[in-house]
Amino acid sequence: MRGLDSKNADTAKKLKSQAAETKGRLHLLDMDVTDTASVNSAVQQALTQEGRIGVVVNNAGYCVSGYAETVTEEQLQCQLDVNVVGVQRVTRAVLPAMRNAGKGLIVNISSVMGRLIIPFAGAYTASKYALEGLSESYRYELAGTGVDVTIIEPGGFGTNFLANLDNGADTDRLESYGPLADLPNKFWGSFSEQLTAEDAPNPQQVADAVLNLIKTPAGQRPLRTGVDPMRGDEAPRAINSTTDQIQSQMFEQMGIKDLLSVKP
Repeated sequence: MRGLDSKNADTAKKLKSQAAETKGRLHLLDMDVTDTASVNSAVQQALTQEGRIGVVVNNAGYCVSGYAETVTEEQLQCQLDVNVVGVQRVTRAVLPAMRNAGKGLIVNISSVMGRLIIPFAGAYTASKYALEGLSESYRYELAGTGVDVTIIEPGGFGTNFLANLDNGADTDRLESYGPLADLPNKFWGSFSEQLTAEDAPNPQQVADAVLNLIKTPAGQRPLRTGVDPMRGDEAPRAINSTTDQIQSQMFEQMGIKDLLSVKP
């Protein structure tokens, strides 16, 4: 995590307190996924302290919201740097050790918005579509190494996600939409009410999905797992089922169907 001694000091203290009452060991390492040196340092520390890395969960991410036209180039670059390039940095850092060990699991936290389009989140949606493509490519390319790559596609949950929204910064462009300028705020405001209600979905369900993938034997883990108790995962599941069939047919035609299955 970032800022162990500053912005996240309180969270780090809570984690250490909880770990003291639980079996096992907890190492808190400072890592900023937008900084290659920071990523490499944290991974090396983990390898030094434990000798191996068995599972990586790429969960760092945030959302730039609003009309896509109001999102500046700098904002889009930052969005992609955290949500996509950050995953690439961490994955590259851990893979040599995993491949040498002949086993490992990488879980990438995507979103239903990596398969479906919701307006007023174009930059975020683009980042999650990119993450889906990157993750699936890794899945096939690492199939023969014993390293498993899988994707979780959560829906909306009552986390700090909406509190940390970064709105499109070009206010002149926003104002030029006239009476339509307030549509993004109305949309996200309504969504926020659902996610702060007493019956809002518990993010523990996503953590449980991660744990289930860890417990599932290598070679038996699905490429994608949907977790959307609010709206159900029927729509993304239908898309995933269709693309799985198309990928399988295409790989068979290309003579590389063995890459569809991870070798345990």
